[in-house]
Amino acid sequence: MKETPTRARSLGTLADPGQFTDPLNISGEDREQLLQYLKQMLVIRRVEEKIGDMVLAGKIVGPCHLGIGQEAIAVGISGPLRTSDRVFGAHRSHSHYLALGAGVYPLLAEVLGKLDGCSRGMGGSMHLIGREHGFCGSVPIVAGTVALAVGAALAARKDRSGDVAVVYFGDGASEEGIVHESLNLAAAWKLPILFVCENNLFSSHLHIRLRQPSDAVARFADAHCIPAQTVDGNDVVAVARAAKRFVSAMRAGGGPGFMEVVTYRWRGHVGPSEDNDVGVNRGNDLVFWKKRDPVARLCAALKGASAIVDTTIDAMDRGIRAEVDSAWLRAESAAYPPAASLLGSVYAAAQ
Repeated sequence: MKETPTRARSLGTLADPGQFTDPLNISGEDREQLLQYLKQMLVIRRVEEKIGDMVLAGKIVGPCHLGIGQEAIAVGISGPLRTSDRVFGAHRSHSHYLALGAGVYPLLAEVLGKLDGCSRGMGGSMHLIGREHGFCGSVPIVAGTVALAVGAALAARKDRSGDVAVVYFGDGASEEGIVHESLNLAAAWKLPILFVCENNLFSSHLHIRLRQPSDAVARFADAHCIPAQTVDGNDVVAVARAAKRFVSAMRAGGGPGFMEVVTYRWRGHVGPSEDNDVGVNRGNDLVFWKKRDPVARLCAALKGASAIVDTTIDAMDRGIRAEVDSAWLRAESAAYPPAASLLGSVYAAAQ
């Protein structure tokens, strides 16, 4: 019997760092919405740059995983969401938290271990929560929130509220068994959950081609009969358009969806340096990926459409930098949790 070769999905030119450097296609998009996207991406970038600088200065001592260069994903995904939806992050989730409207100050206070932090200073960079904004939490366990999000989607369906769940995870997490179990359950029960795979091609220090037979993670959605779309993750407009379609279908009872958003992180796996990932050389790719900067590409499109000028962008950026600097100074002077909270946060109070 002659075997037929298997043809899996491939990222194709989306994985080519020399492609997709042109300004974004913003035809038909609302100017004010685009300016909001720009502001959100700038906030995320300036916050993460501040965190990176403070790690280098020795003022932040816990591990921080930065997503500089990946800002368009969280901003685009968050657009059609509401505060009653249930969003889950991973270990690189500053952007997921901030894009939902959660505050800069609680995040900076958290990475400093201060009581005013979003997790009361007990979690640090990888344990964030902002329930009032729909962010249900992030954890450092790879794929640790994927099954939790499926449970939240089941609860949302039982609530009959039209709410949806969203879970972010990386290409490395797709190699965990719980992801495949979660995809299967979500598909079998037609749950309102959007799986968002941020494929930045690296899991810690290993390129996806060293770990998987295909560079396209969306093939796993195909295996579970889940509608999937692969998108340029450095194009906030394309991400937002796809997210809107998926979320609308989910709210209408259409079952789960899967978005693979292709991007690249500018910093190392953990920490602020633009290193070679634990000694593995990324070659010259980073230089080209920086030309796919999601912020710069949106700015170029807005200027090309005469929707904004350099002075307006500069003023917006100065205001954001000032806000971040002010929040940092406030966080530095904030109080640490009292010693008693070490036990109080672990054990339930006696009745």
